[in-house]
Amino acid sequence: MTTPSADVVVSQEKFDEMVKELEHLKTTRRTEIAESLEYARSLGDLSENAEYQEARDLQAATEERIKKLEELVKHTKILTDGKKKSEISFGSKVSIKKEGDAEVHEYSIVGSEEADMRVKKLSHVSPLGAALMGKKKGDVFSFETPSGKQTYTIEKVS
Repeated sequence: MTTPSADVVVSQEKFDEMVKELEHLKTTRRTEIAESLEYARSLGDLSENAEYQEARDLQAATEERIKKLEELVKHTKILTDGKKKSEISFGSKVSIKKEGDAEVHEYSIVGSEEADMRVKKLSHVSPLGAALMGKKKGDVFSFETPSGKQTYTIEKVS
């Protein structure tokens, strides 16, 4: 497994969530899997035992997730709100409008581990996120997308 790069940045909320998940996996989930394995073993012949194989696969996936979370927790920087509110940085909430479009889009700038476009959380390393970093209200900026160059205006920064 590779060590995460030093630029894994998350909010305190996301960090706490990762620590909580890690604790759950190491305690409750491991116990549940051990019980499933014990039950599956009691069924007899392990070579043709689907429950046993499924429990082993689940165990492997869980251990892999535990390793990943341990590395993330160890190497993650927690977002601090040290920048000016007028300049876009980690934790900023921004409203932008695409050139020629009336609709305003709102995003929160977050680290790549917690990015989720379904809830308008935009990674600082995504093309749009990277283009926004350091900009201010009223700035016009462009960035390249697979469908060509896109131009936006920053309507609000908070």
